[in-house]
Amino acid sequence: MAKKPESSSRIADNKKAAFNYFFEEKFEAGMVLQGWEVKALREGKAQLTDGYVVIKNGELFVIGCQINPLRTASTHVHPDAVRSRKLLMHKDEIRRLVGKVEQKGYTLVPLNLHWKDGKVKCEVALAKGKAEHDKRDTIKEREGKREVERAMKARHR
Repeated sequence: MAKKPESSSRIADNKKAAFNYFFEEKFEAGMVLQGWEVKALREGKAQLTDGYVVIKNGELFVIGCQINPLRTASTHVHPDAVRSRKLLMHKDEIRRLVGKVEQKGYTLVPLNLHWKDGKVKCEVALAKGKAEHDKRDTIKEREGKREVERAMKARHR
């Protein structure tokens, strides 16, 4: 039997999301997965970079999340690495999100996939897109922090 994953360990992160969006609120949602997907996630074969969340008929779906199948996947299963996957949340939370997403500029972005008590969870953020000048500010801030770290490191030598 395979060892149980830790109570809360990261599988994949969407690093582009923080650069492209301002986060208003974060939510945790369960995911509906097939068996081969869970096995691939245990091996860390997931990518969220191009993922986004849509609302269809009062249900949430993550699209563009890529889970690459293992080579040892069963022969009778035909894995689709980029199929849309249903997210599980309470109806009242989904209704509240629908109201916010319908406002101008809000979108739902998957931030990460992680294990929680043996189940795969997806952290979703209600986000607003950053303008180009905001992205430039983020880059300047990041470079400034790097300069400070370099100076501190050189000082300690």
